[in-house]
Amino acid sequence: MENAMFCYQCEQTMGGKGCTKHGVCGKTPEIANLQDLLIYQLKGISCYAKPLIEKGEIIDKEIVKFVENSLFTTLTNVNFDAEVHVELLKESQKIKQTLRSKAPTGQYPEEATYNLSDTKEAMLKDAVKAGIMYDQNLDPDIRSLRWTIIYGLKGISAYGHQARYINYHSDQVDHFYFRALEATTNDDLTLQDLIRMTMRTGEMSIEVMRILDEANTEVYENPSPHKVNVNVKKGPFIIVSGHDLRDLEQILQQTEGKGINVYTHGEMLPCHGYPKLKKYKHLVGNFGSAWQNQQKEFNDIPGAIVMTTNCLMRPRESYKDRLFTTNVVGWDGVKNIKLNQDGTKDFSPVIDKALQLGGFKEDEEEKEILVGFGHNATLSHAETIVNAVKNGDIKHFFVIGGCDGAKPGRNYYTEFAQKVPQDCIILTLACGKYRFNKLEFGTVAGLPRLLDVGQCNDVYSAVKIASTLADAFDTDVNSLPLTIVLSWYEQKAVADLLALLSLGINGMYLGPSLPAFISPNVLQYLVDTFSLKPISTPDDDLKSSLQQHYQ
Repeated sequence: MENAMFCYQCEQTMGGKGCTKHGVCGKTPEIANLQDLLIYQLKGISCYAKPLIEKGEIIDKEIVKFVENSLFTTLTNVNFDAEVHVELLKESQKIKQTLRSKAPTGQYPEEATYNLSDTKEAMLKDAVKAGIMYDQNLDPDIRSLRWTIIYGLKGISAYGHQARYINYHSDQVDHFYFRALEATTNDDLTLQDLIRMTMRTGEMSIEVMRILDEANTEVYENPSPHKVNVNVKKGPFIIVSGHDLRDLEQILQQTEGKGINVYTHGEMLPCHGYPKLKKYKHLVGNFGSAWQNQQKEFNDIPGAIVMTTNCLMRPRESYKDRLFTTNVVGWDGVKNIKLNQDGTKDFSPVIDKALQLGGFKEDEEEKEILVGFGHNATLSHAETIVNAVKNGDIKHFFVIGGCDGAKPGRNYYTEFAQKVPQDCIILTLACGKYRFNKLEFGTVAGLPRLLDVGQCNDVYSAVKIASTLADAFDTDVNSLPLTIVLSWYEQKAVADLLALLSLGINGMYLGPSLPAFISPNVLQYLVDTFSLKPISTPDDDLKSSLQQHYQ
């Protein structure tokens, strides 16, 4: 049994059912099982924290931070370092004991009463009972909802981590981690209770994205439209990947005047829209395409790379020596840049590596794309947009976005975007946009037809834009000429989907395949309640979304 694993949290899971021998993401059974046990420990911690919260006691923010970072560590493509997991597990036991000593006496589930073993080998043996499929007799719909909640929490934790790093948080979200994790251990909860908790997870996802939006826009100012060069420049360089604006800012500060060019990569692309970041002249462009092409694109490049959040793939030997991680990201043998006591980081090992490697030998011809259409920038054109809709110049809005992945079926999103009629606007966000963001879409009613709203957490921006337009037309979001077409890969997309469902948004398209953790009955519930549709072909889906509003 020890070599076995079971994980079905991401879209690329084996055969659409679950990885049982090795993770498609690069996770070994050892890592998968340590992650199962860590989640099990977080559930146990939450069983003791929940009654304390209900008594009005304050849970130490260091404990909240631990739970948030541990959830984030287990998200797809974040951390592959066994020792990091063992350390987190040891810490989880200390926290559990602290809370256990304060919690009221009573009956607690096994997740709470379990005590961690001392060695990694023993932990791995224990991890069997933390496995997703361990309880064979559990109602599949209960299992499905419990894991949907946990995957939603993993997405929330990524956004919570990012906001907390710049000193923003929501007490409501902080408490919810414990309430929701406890709910996944609670056999007294009915299917209805768990559906309510799943929707509540969506509400908390909106709340955490709101906080992160506030954090990013107050600290770095509201994004504004800005052209970004997607080709390379001569000279030493650092590529910054992931999602974390504060890490990028510190790298920019520490490289100023050193003759080093800084490129964003992947979901860092929207950073070029923030005034407080784009003021640095050596932030010269965006390198490469979506995260799943990194092994090819980072191969032997003469510069340094920093992974700030998720989307790390198994590094090839050709660039492992120039790859750095920070925050909860980790791979065995790759240097992790730690947080100093004063909340800053020292990126000098990255800077030294970039200078030593020397960088690109010559400039490529510039090619620019436009970013920076967050809610503030887009809604500054609200009057133009509303008038264009009223006089028929703009017929429909499509939100096409989400997480990208490597499976062939994802060409659907490129084709869909290309086939959207000329009198429609496309809003895009997250790394799904790499499927089409370098194509020419032209303008409509004086606006670019493709508006890049930002990172995956900027679903919040898309919601804000939609609800403001709905108010302008004196209607609700579901009555707008708007279609949402989502691509999902990991658990942030689950948090985003739950967020949109919690707002009652109907008729969304989801692909390239449906989550393996959604049971047939739960899927039926989502279809019946929210008209959630699996994608079919770009032509059919376009036709039905346009027809729906113009009968």
